[in-house]
Amino acid sequence: MTTSQWILFVGLCQVYIFVKLWKLYKKAGVSPLLALIPFYNSMVLLRIIKRPQWWVVLLYIPIVNLLMLPVIWVETSRSFGKTSLVDSFLSWATLGFYGFYLNYVADVNYRPDRSLEPQSSFGQFIGSIIYAVVFATLVHAYFMQPYIIPTSSLEKSLLVGDFLLVSKFHYGARTPQTPISFPMVHDTIPLAKVRSYLKKPQLPYSRFPRLQKIKRNDIVVFSWPADTVRQFFRKEAGVEKPVDKKSNYVKRCVALPGDTLSIVDGIIHINAEESIMPDRAKPLYSYTAYNSKGISARKLIEMGYNDLNRKFFISNISQPMLNALIPHLTGFGNRDPKNYEVYTGAKGLPIDVVRAYRIQAKEILESRKTLFLTLKEAEELQTKLPLDSLIRKINFTRSYNEVYFPNNIRYNWNEDQFGPLVIPKRGVSVQLNAKTWPLYKKIIQDYEHNTVSKNGDVIKINGELATSYTFSQDYYWMMGDNRHRSEDSRYWGFVPEDHIVGKPVFIWMSIDGFTEGLRNWRVRWNRVFTTVGGSGEPVSYRWYFVAFIALWQGIAWFRKRKKKA
Repeated sequence: MTTSQWILFVGLCQVYIFVKLWKLYKKAGVSPLLALIPFYNSMVLLRIIKRPQWWVVLLYIPIVNLLMLPVIWVETSRSFGKTSLVDSFLSWATLGFYGFYLNYVADVNYRPDRSLEPQSSFGQFIGSIIYAVVFATLVHAYFMQPYIIPTSSLEKSLLVGDFLLVSKFHYGARTPQTPISFPMVHDTIPLAKVRSYLKKPQLPYSRFPRLQKIKRNDIVVFSWPADTVRQFFRKEAGVEKPVDKKSNYVKRCVALPGDTLSIVDGIIHINAEESIMPDRAKPLYSYTAYNSKGISARKLIEMGYNDLNRKFFISNISQPMLNALIPHLTGFGNRDPKNYEVYTGAKGLPIDVVRAYRIQAKEILESRKTLFLTLKEAEELQTKLPLDSLIRKINFTRSYNEVYFPNNIRYNWNEDQFGPLVIPKRGVSVQLNAKTWPLYKKIIQDYEHNTVSKNGDVIKINGELATSYTFSQDYYWMMGDNRHRSEDSRYWGFVPEDHIVGKPVFIWMSIDGFTEGLRNWRVRWNRVFTTVGGSGEPVSYRWYFVAFIALWQGIAWFRKRKKKA
């Protein structure tokens, strides 16, 4: 829906309000012509039903207004004497059309002195639930949203199982573009597993004023531009989604609008200089360690190097054993039942399963092991552990491919050798030719909604010959700190400004073993109530929070006791 179409829609809504309610305004002693005045007519109606004037703000906030409208419909019916449960049911079940019955058919009288208190404990309960849901939806949509880290792409900075609070107001809250959707869920209704929204109508993109700009190397939550999945982590036919209903990703913004990005031997360069990461950022690289006498995984783990695989030989494998082990395995080696080899993460084989099935397992001492280390950890490891060599894996092979952005065989970029690439900036123009067209076609066509065509070297935008293009919004380049295990902008390209969701600010809970089932959950207490940004080692504020809650409850108890006295 364009801006002009949206204005027309709002205008038609005002006419609808007038046609539906003008007689009721008159019976309430108010000029029916006031029902034609946009925004003010809502304030007048709130005055008629004896509800706070500030509610009018909630009536014009997308998604929140869908929760408030049924309340207004019911309150309007009650203000004109229709107070039974049947009347309340018809008010919301007919999506407000019951108002036409009150306006044109029913002989109703205005009751300015009606009681605003719920008539039963059930009514009081429903009212409390509605207010709680409205408040929670307002906070969730415009201020703060919870988010869980599901993958290891930002490992060491953010861990799998970190529960985040993401601020939407730091970068300016994005107003929902899909106004008709189930509150406080994203693209799918839990349990029911059905779509949580209607694709139409769509509101124009807009944001509230921001407190700060995105800074280089900020961690940012955004709507995944390449998202076509109905359900995350499940392969199936692709679907088209509105921008605000695309899956949420969290990565580090390594390049800003106007930057020139290059990746040389896996190291990020911005404007021809090596990018300096914040001290809390700990980029991981893939290394191969060699030792002819074998490398002990246990020693590595004892020294704090946990990002590795372990290899085990099982001499008495059976199908029930394998079924019990599969959730804990990362891969397989030899599958001969007499010499069965499996790979696990750092935790190894689960002791309870080994004991329950009497598994005869032995860890294999490998002479070659893949490790994921920071540059600093790699330097330290060579002094702590006897190794023949420790080599960082770097993809030097450049081959023309469609795997990496811009997914075109004119380019031979890979995960370690990439660019140079100019990040588009609002108001800046770029020359269009056979070389640059693959880089910016998706922006011009999909993100900035133009009709494009290319015939040989002739490029047309909206039917007109184009040799250059001026971008209408800013774009960002997002990457994971886990350089060789992150699906990021190197694969699918730029992140448009209108896809930005918010800034992670707080880790309120962190669970080790989050993907391994509830029985294997362990709270990482040193990460609970820590900040995401800042410098130095993260500090947990959990005891401050506990003290605050205790003080709050103590004050509440004291006030309650004093009131009774």
